[in-house]
Amino acid sequence: MQRLGKNIKGYSGDTIDIGAIQRDCIAAAETHGWTAEEIHPAPKLILEFMRRATRNAHHATRLYISTGIHGDEPAGPLTVRRLLQEDAWPPGLDIWLCPCLNPTGFALNRRENGEGLDLNRQYRAPEAAETVAHVAWLRRQPRFNLCLCLHEDWESDGFYLYELNPDRLPSLAEAIIARVAQVCPIERSELIEGRPAQNGIIRPDLDPRTRPQWAEAFFLITHKTRHSYTLEAPSDFPLPVRVTALVTAVTTALEAVQET
Repeated sequence: MQRLGKNIKGYSGDTIDIGAIQRDCIAAAETHGWTAEEIHPAPKLILEFMRRATRNAHHATRLYISTGIHGDEPAGPLTVRRLLQEDAWPPGLDIWLCPCLNPTGFALNRRENGEGLDLNRQYRAPEAAETVAHVAWLRRQPRFNLCLCLHEDWESDGFYLYELNPDRLPSLAEAIIARVAQVCPIERSELIEGRPAQNGIIRPDLDPRTRPQWAEAFFLITHKTRHSYTLEAPSDFPLPVRVTALVTAVTTALEAVQET
């Protein structure tokens, strides 16, 4: 499988109608018994948050999934739409889902939001209305056993992931990479985004408190979980391949966390 060669100085691939995708997600969630919360952080700005509760929530594994924080990464919202429509979640999971954290960015087909802010650098000192609302919502939720943040990388030659696992819990990374490799190329470089990597896995050795800007994953690992994965699909490959890669990564993680 070869790169399309479309992305030269940024993402130049397929775009999506984020409003239609969000409506599809809401409809699928309601059909399958999820609850939804709609928040209006600013005029003409709507964020949707969804919850799938198990009957025995006290003993459930709590999962958090988010995507759509960058408006030039369409595979993530398409992935959660597919997961919601297929409704093939493993049993015993209590799931919190954010299907699109940056709807104004998708309308412009750019990484940043409508005000030109990269929302994935906002989580230490939020200024953007989207991030302020998201952080407030997160603080109302319980701690999660696992967090998954769905992304794309327009420069990558294949799929890769970041694992934040400071307590050295059983890793799911190798299982995710092995399954995704069946449907999508893996980025095999020893240096990805300036960080050492091995077989598509980056395990940053960092203390978020030393960083002036926080990605969403830094907020989550500091306040809401002790185990998170940022999943990066290669956005210079066909969109269906990227969606399948992310769906495979998510389902593998959910199945594996049930076994740990």
